[in-house]
Amino acid sequence: MSTYLMLFTLVHVLISLVAIAGGFVVMYELLRSQASRGWTAFFLATTVLTSVTGFGFPVVHVTPGHVLGVLSLIALGLALYALYSRQLVGRWRTVYVVTALVAQYFNVFVLIVQSFQKVPALHALAPTQTEWPFALVQGLALVGFVAAGYLSTARFPTAGVATSGRLPA
Repeated sequence: MSTYLMLFTLVHVLISLVAIAGGFVVMYELLRSQASRGWTAFFLATTVLTSVTGFGFPVVHVTPGHVLGVLSLIALGLALYALYSRQLVGRWRTVYVVTALVAQYFNVFVLIVQSFQKVPALHALAPTQTEWPFALVQGLALVGFVAAGYLSTARFPTAGVATSGRLPA
């Protein structure tokens, strides 16, 4: 692997980890019926950046990662539109919550996949990622995100963007 590719991989991984951390802060805020502009913008920007940089790796054909990257960018586009253009008014509140959580889920999904590929102890448990430990972890993540999405949608205020530094009024 070239030095450039190693550096690019390191930057991509760091951006991804930072995006995931920011996403969990945003998820926590949504579950508490609040959302700060700073954390939200940080999460959305770093998640877009991790999706875009994922296309910078040399490949010879379309991979599942490319498909997930496109789906993530679609979800992020809808989240950005709902937040900044539609200001979370009406059903756009739900669109924002769902698409932001979908983008975060995609990041976590890839983190789990990469962890089972790269961490020796996890790889030993599921070398082909068809074994039950891998399926269990991915299943638990999915159930957790569906529950968070349901609770966040139910709890997140219906008002539009406020000017006070908090997204909902």
